[in-house]
Parts: sequence; C-alpha cells; structure tokens
Amino acid sequence: MMFTDDTTEALLAAVALVNSAEPPDSFDLDAFLRDYPYTGRIDRDDAERRDLRALRPRLRAMLLAPRDDMAAEVNDALADVRLSPRLTRHEGTDWHLHAVADDHPLAERILVETAMALIDVIRAGEGSRISVCADDQCHAVALDLSRNRSRRYCSTTCANRNAVAAYRARRAATV
Repeated sequence: MMFTDDTTEALLAAVALVNSAEPPDSFDLDAFLRDYPYTGRIDRDDAERRDLRALRPRLRAMLLAPRDDMAAEVNDALADVRLSPRLTRHEGTDWHLHAVADDHPLAERILVETAMALIDVIRAGEGSRISVCADDQCHAVALDLSRNRSRRYCSTTCANRNAVAAYRARRAATV
C-alpha cells in the first residue's frame, strides 16, 4: 500500500473539491459529502458552500506545488488553524488522526486533512503522483494512485477522449 487509507481519502476528496470548480458554480455539496463522508460539524448552508468554493484555489496550489513549495504550503495551512490532534476511529474506519476538533468548520477541516495527507506525499517523495490532467483541453488535477504510475488523466472521460483521438489519428495516417 502506497499511502494509508486516511491519506488516500483526503487526497481524493481534495482533488474532487478542486476539480469541482469547472464548470463554475456546479459544486454539489450533498454529492461531495456522499462521495467523501466527513464526520463532525457539517452546516450545509450557503456560507459553508462559499467557504468550500473559496478553498479550492488554495488546495490546488498545495496539491500542484513542487515539493519544497508544497512543504511551505502545508506549513502555512497548519499554522492557520488551531490544531488539537487525536487518534479516533468511527464508522468502520480503523484508528487514524484527526488534527482539528470536529466542531471546526468543514472547509478548515478539509484544509488540514489535505495538509496532513500532503505530509505523507512529501515524506514519501511522491509529489509526481499529483499533476494536471494530460488532456490539452482540461485543467483538472489528476491523482495517480496506480502501482505503475500510469494514470495521466483526471477522469475516464478525458482518458477515453484522448484514446479515441489517438486511434483516429493513427487510422488517418494509414489511409
């Protein structure tokens, strides 16, 4: 296993939140929480949605930063929040670390969980697993959790679009 389950989940949630910026105002908080169930305080109000939308550029910068810059971004994120780390387990997950109290705003908890996950990425030297989608028309973040480091696209849609384009280009070249 490359990363622990909580690290993987935090990275997947951060990438999903960042990638929800396109198209603008398409963010569906309920769908996000179904896919990435966070424990603790969840307000589901306009302020929380606004805070999560506002968090996306910061998460994108953290995720795509070169290693040393990523470390600085992580340190900044951790310095911005009052930390109260504790081990916890809940809803079928084994022991893992919650770095802030459950009553903190969701955007703050996502920021800190992303920072904590990026600590593992930095320490393992695995920053190359986070990149911009290889589709020239897409600017989404791609997270490669494959064993052989083969994932280049943010989604199956982008991968399929490029595979079809490559196939058509090869066919056109043979005609």
